[in-house]
Amino acid sequence: MKNPKTHFILNTGAKIPAVGFGTWKAGAGEAGKAVQLAFEAGYRHFDCAPLYGNEMEIGEVFEKVKVPREEYFVTTKLWSSDHTRVASALEKSLSDLQLSYVDLYLMHWPITLDPNTGTEYGKEDRVNGHLSGWDFRDTWREMEKLIGSGKVKAIGVANFSTKNMNILLETAKIIPAVNQTELHPLLPQEALHKICQEKGIHQTAFGPLGGSGSTLHEEPIVISIAENRKVTPANVLLSWGIQSGWSVIPKSTNEGRIKSNLKGVFSLDENEMKGLNILAKTKGRRFNRPNWGITVFHDDEGLGLE
Repeated sequence: MKNPKTHFILNTGAKIPAVGFGTWKAGAGEAGKAVQLAFEAGYRHFDCAPLYGNEMEIGEVFEKVKVPREEYFVTTKLWSSDHTRVASALEKSLSDLQLSYVDLYLMHWPITLDPNTGTEYGKEDRVNGHLSGWDFRDTWREMEKLIGSGKVKAIGVANFSTKNMNILLETAKIIPAVNQTELHPLLPQEALHKICQEKGIHQTAFGPLGGSGSTLHEEPIVISIAENRKVTPANVLLSWGIQSGWSVIPKSTNEGRIKSNLKGVFSLDENEMKGLNILAKTKGRRFNRPNWGITVFHDDEGLGLE
């Protein structure tokens, strides 16, 4: 049986490690410690965002770590109220992260929010606060200008559906290197994965273990495989994601789980993959569904998701 992939190749030629470390919901006093533990465990792929409110804390770890910068991969994102000020938003993230460049800069959502409402950053009205006269194609045009600056190695998107991806590709001069979206056995997003494969766009799975309230780890097929392979249910789910063709970014602040999520990845056999693939046919579910006032997840229509 083949060994599991350790990395994927982006359309830029760069390598993105197959297992990354997610920093969403890592609170003050936890994020820096968790990233330090992740470095020590062997992670070399870190997923960040200004919306998470912890980039300064994580930057303190990046500034002190002994691992050479070229040996670890950092992603950060452009928040929706920053779509009209891409360059300055990137500069803020680079300053907070104490980095001279990021390996990947993603448009966090395909929605542009008005930056001038006086609302606290990240707390904007997502339903009624959309900026008129600007859309994600305009944002992408500004992001494309970053290539060649030395401050980003690649640009991409997140939470894009097949519909929005097709709209973007009609005018894009640079094909996104990555689409980061929710992917797990209850939400394989087959139509989206197909178009990304056709266009050479790598996918990164956030929430690869499910989301808040998920019982995915309790599914009989997941438990059965975990027991047979003497691994954790999380290892089964992460291995499924990598074998399905995408990188995964599990998050944890628990030292034991941080280590296990990276070290316990293995290759599933054909029957194990089939058993996991069946889950979405009977009980599909999306866990991360913020209300933006408009349809964002077009591919969910007709799937009967919970």
